[in-house]
Amino acid sequence: MDWQRADVPVPTRAPTGSTAAYVCGDEAALLVDPADTDDALDSLLSDRTLAHIALTHYHPDHAGAVAHYARETNATVWARRGRATAFEGATGVTPDKLFSDGTTIPTDAGPVTILDTPGHAPEHVAFATDGAVVSGDLAVAEGSVVVGAPEGDVRAYLSSLRRLHARNPDALLPSHGPRIESPRETCARLISHRLERERRVRAAVNDGADTLDEVLDAAYEKDLTGVRDLARATVLAHLEKLAAEGTVSWDGERAALHPAE
Repeated sequence: MDWQRADVPVPTRAPTGSTAAYVCGDEAALLVDPADTDDALDSLLSDRTLAHIALTHYHPDHAGAVAHYARETNATVWARRGRATAFEGATGVTPDKLFSDGTTIPTDAGPVTILDTPGHAPEHVAFATDGAVVSGDLAVAEGSVVVGAPEGDVRAYLSSLRRLHARNPDALLPSHGPRIESPRETCARLISHRLERERRVRAAVNDGADTLDEVLDAAYEKDLTGVRDLARATVLAHLEKLAAEGTVSWDGERAALHPAE
């Protein structure tokens, strides 16, 4: 079952400067992540009957044109169960139907199955067919994904990567960057990267860094010009994970190794 892709230019922190929209089907098609109106996306949809619209998550660089395409096509708009209010706030559209993990969305090319993959965002999902998985901002072919507080959850993100690693799809279709032909390898790389960042955060606390900015400066040994806010949110998410696991204490202002350590 093939997915067709259109890269839509949109304001985004991703280095690609665009977000990929994906379409599955022809006579009863599903559109995922219409970030904005765009000639390439319009061309992709021009000879199709759009039946469904859904999002991997609700960040602005993914959700910008839901209202436009819903209005133009009268397609059924889907949102994650429990996050309908957030969906409406992000898109201006009240969803017609709600999905949860394992829900299937019917297309003329076959069913598309929802996979629960939170972490980058609390509502993040992926869309699976027989071979490929539209994976949103769960994975990238090169570099890493921002998992930053307050919405990012490192524990959930690692669980989502492990779930996808176990599923072992033929390919991942990400929102930013090229198609991922080695999903397991990529998931393992991203897990390793995240755990290494966690090791650096814990080491920084162990060495006496106790404020967020002190931990940040110790955990990142590179120039953060232009991305310091993202790195800061990432370190905060790691501190929250370590605190939840009892490895460090974190009161929102000061960090310390847990007394039991």
